[in-house]
Amino acid sequence: MNIWQSFIEAFESLSANKVRTGLTILGIVIGVAAVIAMLSIGQGAQDTISGSIQGIGTNLVFVLQNRSRDIRNPKPLTLQDAQAMGDFLQAPSVAAVAPMVQTSAILDYSGESTSTSVSGVTPEYATVRNETIAEGEFINQEQDRGRSSVVVLGTDTAINLFGTAQGVVGEMIRIAGQPFRVIGVTKAKGGSSFGSQDDYALVPLSTALARLVHRSPANRVDTIMVTATTPDTVTQATDEITQILRLKHRSKVGFDDFTIMTQQSILSIVQTVTGILTIFLGGIAAISLLVGGIGIMNIMLVSVTERTREIGLRKAVGARRMDILVQFLTESLVLSLLGGIIGILLGAAISMVVARIAANSGTPFNPSITVDTVLLATLFSSFVGLFFGIYPANRAASLEPVEALRYE
Repeated sequence: MNIWQSFIEAFESLSANKVRTGLTILGIVIGVAAVIAMLSIGQGAQDTISGSIQGIGTNLVFVLQNRSRDIRNPKPLTLQDAQAMGDFLQAPSVAAVAPMVQTSAILDYSGESTSTSVSGVTPEYATVRNETIAEGEFINQEQDRGRSSVVVLGTDTAINLFGTAQGVVGEMIRIAGQPFRVIGVTKAKGGSSFGSQDDYALVPLSTALARLVHRSPANRVDTIMVTATTPDTVTQATDEITQILRLKHRSKVGFDDFTIMTQQSILSIVQTVTGILTIFLGGIAAISLLVGGIGIMNIMLVSVTERTREIGLRKAVGARRMDILVQFLTESLVLSLLGGIIGILLGAAISMVVARIAANSGTPFNPSITVDTVLLATLFSSFVGLFFGIYPANRAASLEPVEALRYE
């Protein structure tokens, strides 16, 4: 018996009981759809998060305070630390330095109010974070030196306060009860897996330290963002920053009271975490494929029982053991392949629905259905069909012709 003839007979046999065949295929459909949906959504989320991190700037280095309990009397990051990092003689691989403090506050305008994050930044922040102004201007050196009461709003924050992000430059708002003049609105970046990237307010760092954020010492900052001169000098810039802070903080090697993270290290951590979660979710979804495989084995055993006389008759007229084995294995394979094809289509549809829901909730991402994912699901479903079809097929092939013909 050739392979093509085996497939024709398998389709004829399975079509004889369409309802039972459909219910058997359903288990494989659900399993493959779950695997496709989980893997594509996980990969899409990873791509979106990675894109969001890459979009905050290029060649970035983040300097934070090390809050480990192992560090005794840690010294805070200060404006003087940031100034030292910006010294070309001490750090020639550093292109720009942007110290920052951050808090949250209520913004009010003409009866409307919204709660958002308020960051005190320097003019270099726009360069380091790739901020683009859609209207007005960004904070300049004079405003930072003069502790000016000016603010740059994110697009969503402007819409929450004014109902629009256009024509708001020059308006007066209150931040934590204090008056500030709007001098600019940043260009919209859109939502991400972290939420809205356009809901924030930026004020001069000196103003934030004097009026909004009360710190001890007064020159303490939360984060220092640094841009290396080129992607190839990120490691060198990190070494230079480490040397500067160790000298200023007088910390020993292994007991640094600061933490330095590069953009690449953050991306690596995120990709590792999302990759593990994707594999974990895909593994859970694959369990349903095993359940579908058990359903195939159960139905094929029933089919062997129902067709015992047919098997005996075929053997009596010359069918070999291999012919019977191939026939039932082909039927199992057809069940799993049909379920796999339908499951791939259903999984893609589920991914699109989840993406649409995410977009409507303000956190859009694009599910990534790759060829590898489709091949993995197809091969796995085929393997399940063959694996769980071996026992029924072997049982059918082992029947003795005389006993099979006597079967009632």
